[in-house]
Amino acid sequence: MSYKWVALSNTTLGVLMSALDGSIVIISLPAIFRGIGLDPLAPGNIGYLLWMILGYLLVQAVLVVTLGRLGDMFGRVKMYNVGFVVFSAASVALSFDPFHAGAGALWLIGWRVVQAVGGSMLTANSAAILTDAFPAEQRGMALGVNQITALAGQFLGLVVGGLLAEIDWRAVFWVSVPFGLLGTIWSIRSLREVGTPQRAKVDWGGNVTFAAGTALVLAAITYGIQPHGGAATGWGNPWVLGGIGAGVLLLLLFGVIETRVAAPMFRLSLFKIRAFAAGNVAALLTSIARGGMQFMLIIWLQGIWLPLHGYDYEQTPLWAGIHLLPLTVGFLIAGPVSGYLSDRFGARPLATGGLLLVAAAFLGLLALPVDFPYPAFAALLVLSGIGQGMFAAPNTSAIMSSVPTEQRGVASGMRATFQNSGTSLSIGVFFSLMVAGLASSLPQTLTSGLQAHGVPAPVADGVAQLPPVSTLFAAFLGSNPVGHLLGPDVLSGLAPADRATLTGGDFFPRLVSGPFHHGLVVVFTTAAAMAVVAAIASASRGKRYLHTPEEAKENR
Repeated sequence: MSYKWVALSNTTLGVLMSALDGSIVIISLPAIFRGIGLDPLAPGNIGYLLWMILGYLLVQAVLVVTLGRLGDMFGRVKMYNVGFVVFSAASVALSFDPFHAGAGALWLIGWRVVQAVGGSMLTANSAAILTDAFPAEQRGMALGVNQITALAGQFLGLVVGGLLAEIDWRAVFWVSVPFGLLGTIWSIRSLREVGTPQRAKVDWGGNVTFAAGTALVLAAITYGIQPHGGAATGWGNPWVLGGIGAGVLLLLLFGVIETRVAAPMFRLSLFKIRAFAAGNVAALLTSIARGGMQFMLIIWLQGIWLPLHGYDYEQTPLWAGIHLLPLTVGFLIAGPVSGYLSDRFGARPLATGGLLLVAAAFLGLLALPVDFPYPAFAALLVLSGIGQGMFAAPNTSAIMSSVPTEQRGVASGMRATFQNSGTSLSIGVFFSLMVAGLASSLPQTLTSGLQAHGVPAPVADGVAQLPPVSTLFAAFLGSNPVGHLLGPDVLSGLAPADRATLTGGDFFPRLVSGPFHHGLVVVFTTAAAMAVVAAIASASRGKRYLHTPEEAKENR
């Protein structure tokens, strides 16, 4: 087999594993929390829940540039191989959690961080390895397959996680072990260094300020989602504001350092290349919009639509993943084809057109009622998947082809940083928008709905004053919180008919559907606007631009 196909198949396995593990835990959280004996809806445990999701994403956002730069310096294949080893070892440790309750959650969060380090090594260097292995006329196809596999893995993880969680929560982590071992052996035996490592001093100042600044901003956003004092969110918390401010200052200092060191980790000069700058801006905005869509669709399905259609709450995580499969189908249809076509016609028409389709899909979702007809919903998911597939492969190819050979590792890391940061930012942005939308109407809706079924007014008022984020996470986890919030003492004092209604499958979804739709309008309108701005950025990238060993030149 030709080396380029070996490189494509191995790196595709690597990014699939990394992307799949980024989302597989999301859908499995109810089973994981039950397995370690922790109530995810208790106010003190919301932090565990958030860090279980965001810890992995935050580490990948922080480290991919550094690891891409180290790949340029010491060998991209070497860093990639180490990534497989680290990822596999962390997967084994995750499946053998010896603790329970909070200690068990901290064990999982800690090893998820280690796993993310291995995933970052895979992600940061895979695109550079492919760019080295494939000629320019086939690069778009190769990167398209690789990129779409990574994006599809994010959604396949929802299905796989739902299936495995039905068996055993530890199986969610076991699944990575055999593939990790296979990938490790295969990559060590088959991959070779095509590019020449460029030895240089490590930019410690840049590495430290970038990692600390990015971590502070993303961590502060994580706590901004959580309630503070009497507010529905923590955006007024001095620690949140201080964390964001300190993080921004460190990132500004990072920018100054990078302009003054001989071998910077973040090549700011690459942004002088219009194709590189426009492609990364478009990727960041698209990643934010895509991340927001993923979480909002899960909440919509698990918390409202599936219970209204007769699915038990315990089954909704699995079926939410299954009902989202049309999105993955759209990816798989458009991704490789768009990568191939971008090799012939350039990235701009495909990437820009794809983003306009994504914006149209968001507007279509806005037009659906909360209790939508599934064929219309599925058609919009396919449209969004096709649009994202049309964008991802050509955009990645254009970014990677526009930079000098010796800087492909750091360029790959920078591209992945924008993408991973966008996913982390999307959680903060869209959860905050949704919580704000719920806070304006949910308390009154809860109070009147509970009192209508015999709940005493003081109890109903107390439940209604709980943070909206708890209701949001209940929907996200596929849980009916009414029985949990009222408790057995209150429920036992109600009439049997009222008790059955309150704990049934229809009451909570119908109660929150109005406030939720209000929040959904804000979220999807914002996401559609981001997709349009991303399309404008994509259109501004210019004609096809290839960086050759001799010089950067315009081609076509």
